[in-house]
Amino acid sequence: MRVGLTLGTIAFISGIAALTSAQGAPAPNNALGKRMFIRCAACHTVSATGPRKVGPHLQGIVGRKAGAVAGFSYSPALKASKVTWSEESLDKWLQRPQAVIPETTMAFAGMAKPEERKALIAYLKKPSP
Repeated sequence: MRVGLTLGTIAFISGIAALTSAQGAPAPNNALGKRMFIRCAACHTVSATGPRKVGPHLQGIVGRKAGAVAGFSYSPALKASKVTWSEESLDKWLQRPQAVIPETTMAFAGMAKPEERKALIAYLKKPSP
């Protein structure tokens, strides 16, 4: 029995590879992001219209300057920071907040797994109700 690839099979495989490359890395898992947010939900909401909690709401956090939610009492360190929340700065913050803004009063040890941080950031980027 002879096993070989036909030109049609090679073209099909090439097309799949090109499609996969064009799509880039797999999309973050929204279910994982929502599950990771449970760690945050005791202090934060994802909606600006949600109930007021210990921490500020996180709606629209990507692109927002740290310490910018009106009416929330931030720590002096966070208010004085020059951080604007990007995916990169949030990733570092979620890994270890004290490393990004020393003397922050946020009581969160951090998330060690990069895939969990990525999923949480993607979840926070979705429009909130």
